[in-house]
Amino acid sequence: MKNTNRLIGCCGLDCDTCDARIATITDDNTLREKTAALWTELNGVTITPDMIHCTGCRVEEAKTPFCDKLCPVHLCVREKGLDTCADCGQMDGCPTLGQIAANSPLVLENLKKLKRDDA
Repeated sequence: MKNTNRLIGCCGLDCDTCDARIATITDDNTLREKTAALWTELNGVTITPDMIHCTGCRVEEAKTPFCDKLCPVHLCVREKGLDTCADCGQMDGCPTLGQIAANSPLVLENLKKLKRDDA
């Protein structure tokens, strides 16, 4: 079965611990505001608190507009017809994934675990 942990995002971020998902499932507007401000800074695009409504990148429910339509990793994975970066032969050394890993080094560990679990 491929990538059974659906709360590990395409890029390896753990959606279970993601502030956007937590704000959504707990309806925490303060956390939405904090997350929107941080994501605006990190991604160089304006993200407003009302956009912070997400249940997980690979879950068939609500997603933030950034994760669904603007995230370069999510777009790349979809374009290649993959489930996550763990399915990509170019994962190691990928500059797009590297930008996320620079801010959150655990993404590579999560992706490698998904890869091992699929083997």
